[in-house]
Amino acid sequence: MRAIWKGHIRFSLVTIPIRVYSALDTAETVSFNQLHKEDQGRVGYDKKCKKCGKSVAMEEIVKGFEYEKDRYVVLEPEDFEKVKLPSTRIIEMEGFVKKAEVHPALFDSPYFIGPDGEVASKAYSLLQKTLDESGKLGVGRVVLRDREDVVLLGPQENGLMMYKLRYPNELRNIKDVPQLNGMVTDKEQLKLAKTLVDSMTTSLSKIDLKDRYQEALKEIIQAKIEGKEIVTPKEEIRPVTDLMKALKLSIEQAKGEKMPMEKAKGKARKEKAVKKTTRARKQKQA
Repeated sequence: MRAIWKGHIRFSLVTIPIRVYSALDTAETVSFNQLHKEDQGRVGYDKKCKKCGKSVAMEEIVKGFEYEKDRYVVLEPEDFEKVKLPSTRIIEMEGFVKKAEVHPALFDSPYFIGPDGEVASKAYSLLQKTLDESGKLGVGRVVLRDREDVVLLGPQENGLMMYKLRYPNELRNIKDVPQLNGMVTDKEQLKLAKTLVDSMTTSLSKIDLKDRYQEALKEIIQAKIEGKEIVTPKEEIRPVTDLMKALKLSIEQAKGEKMPMEKAKGKARKEKAVKKTTRARKQKQA
């Protein structure tokens, strides 16, 4: 695994040399090329100036900030280098908070953090264990790809995870979503809905979280290569007219699906108990 950032974590007087790694694997993502429909030739990405219409080479492109209509100030690479923030090489812990305090919508990109060298392992392990046992997350800042971001550090198994956070002012207000005001919930329906949720409660590890879209896309690509016709059955979604009836039927269905699983578990426990008893008898006879 290749590191994308190298620096230090610092909280108070404790400094830990670390390396940051991307936690996302994009190798499984299906990618496409842009083709000319007529002859399937690949289409190049030509950058054109909207002012003169000429194609522009990469070395002719600069970054500009529009401070007035059609007026720009150009920033050169050396200008960005002058923005010397401590977070360019140090993730300074500004505090530690409970995970529940962080709104889920603020979480962005995940990263792995590892110790940089054997000397760093002891302090790294100490921070990981402290966060794990305290149930806290560390809040800091880091510069990745020429931008400073607020990040959260938290324990993950025997290592540390870093999550880039969105700034709160980037989020819209959920109150602006239409038709949220004046909603009323029926008490009996709420009771049934809770029963349904309880009957469907499981653990995340038991839920299939594979990327089904990518798998289906690969099947379509393979079928087209082989000249086969793809027929996708359409799922008819009917609007619920009787909510109470739908809830009751859903509960019955969920219980029906759970029964075979519970019977299988009970049978397994019974077989285990029989084996244990048989083993005990043999040991006694011996």
